[in-house]
Amino acid sequence: MRAIDLRNLTWRKSGYSNSDGGECLEVAAGLPSLVPVRDSKAPARAAILFAAPAWAAFVDGVKRR
Repeated sequence: MRAIDLRNLTWRKSGYSNSDGGECLEVAAGLPSLVPVRDSKAPARAAILFAAPAWAAFVDGVKRR
């Protein structure tokens, strides 16, 4: 398995994140079939990679709540 270089991706927080530095996730675009997700408080730690359809299903489920 080859490593995926995530260093040059542009990460963004949710618009629902607050400015208090609370618990937030960041996601990055730019990979055609994967969505990297990381902890905004510890960006140097490893990201979790989701298959794009799985991430889309998760986001859709959250929006429906």
